[in-house]
Amino acid sequence: MSRSRRKKLPVEPVAATIESLGHDGRGVAHIDGKAVFIHGGLPGEEVLFTYSKQRRKYDEGQVVEVIKPSPERVEPACPHFCVCGGCSLQHLAPAAQLRHKQQTLLDALKHIGQVRPGEILPPLELDDHWGYRRKARLGAKYVTKKGKVLVGFRERGSSFITDLTCCKVLHPKVGELIGPLAGLIEGLSIRDKVPQIEMAMGDEVCVLIFRVLEGLTGDDCTRLEAFGDTHDISIYVQEGGLDTVRPLSGEAADLTYALPDFDLEFHFLPTDFTQVNSGINRLMVRRAVDMLDPAPQDRVLELFCGLGNFTLPLARRAAEVVAVEGDAGLVARARENARANGIGNTVFYTANLYEPLVQEPWLGLSFDKALLDPPRTGAVEVLEHLPRLGIKRILYISCYPGTLARDAGELVNKHGYELRAAGVMDMFPHTAHVESVALFEKS
Repeated sequence: MSRSRRKKLPVEPVAATIESLGHDGRGVAHIDGKAVFIHGGLPGEEVLFTYSKQRRKYDEGQVVEVIKPSPERVEPACPHFCVCGGCSLQHLAPAAQLRHKQQTLLDALKHIGQVRPGEILPPLELDDHWGYRRKARLGAKYVTKKGKVLVGFRERGSSFITDLTCCKVLHPKVGELIGPLAGLIEGLSIRDKVPQIEMAMGDEVCVLIFRVLEGLTGDDCTRLEAFGDTHDISIYVQEGGLDTVRPLSGEAADLTYALPDFDLEFHFLPTDFTQVNSGINRLMVRRAVDMLDPAPQDRVLELFCGLGNFTLPLARRAAEVVAVEGDAGLVARARENARANGIGNTVFYTANLYEPLVQEPWLGLSFDKALLDPPRTGAVEVLEHLPRLGIKRILYISCYPGTLARDAGELVNKHGYELRAAGVMDMFPHTAHVESVALFEKS
């Protein structure tokens, strides 16, 4: 039996009016009653677009001409914006980006969690929206037909690497070196065996980790080391899993970042999780401590503590902070950071917070307040323990509105907390990523 051929996409541009902005930054329109998600369209605009995909329930497209622009449309700063998948909102003014993210959060809380915050917090943002990214994973590929190496993020809606010359959202230390990085890999004997470069940057030191699928020659090592010396970058290589990441020179880089408001300095490894935007992180930590407001007699529970980004600032004001994290390596770094900063009122535990918790020693304690900073999957598995531990105030840091909304619904509708306040933080300008904070209290 012959298989039916796929229906060909319309070639001619189609007119549409953009009705709203989707959570992923695409404009939403309807053609003959069917939703179309259109890259490059903004609410209120009249555009011409071409179809990129047609599905049973919705279609996708790309703007080819803006007939009537939105007053909030701006010229993208990056010449690669229309192709690169790293950013989705460069064509929207920064203030409007934040309004969109705030609305995304409020819509999720309303429709997923069936809750509303008592107060909408003013967004946390910086004056400069460029060159903020200090953590990133870039793809690399030698393309035979082009006769060169490409380094960058994936193309929008594709597995291909974008042919970048620069990146405006990466810290300039790396963002302005995209071309030289591609040239560096082209000169290696294994130019077609370097699929990835990972960037990790502290306040001063920058590390680049080159994933290599074959062994480096002596000349390869010399080239990499010379590049690092020229650009003041520490070169690492990764030949297998994360346990194979090592400095090429044999001397580990001293990666650090500071939280001056709390007189703290953190040491971390290139593979450790840290916030990508150091300026917003400082504002976020200050807001978190102020909102949780630990008193000198309070015992605070922190779940998903990482390397102590919130733990140590909280410990400056609380009687004790008990912090729990599933990654033993991060717990070790958190303990060392506490010791190095002269903080003695913290206790750290390693526990998988997504598995049933029964024998954990900290479950036998009582707490006044709690801070949760879970990954994208949220924290629903641990919520039932919070009221049992006597916790009256919870601050929840979220990197995904959907799971925050789900968990907010659990805390409010099942466990008796009130959602006092919520708001967004501009951790990832020019992208649709929404970082947010929510405060819950029991009366």
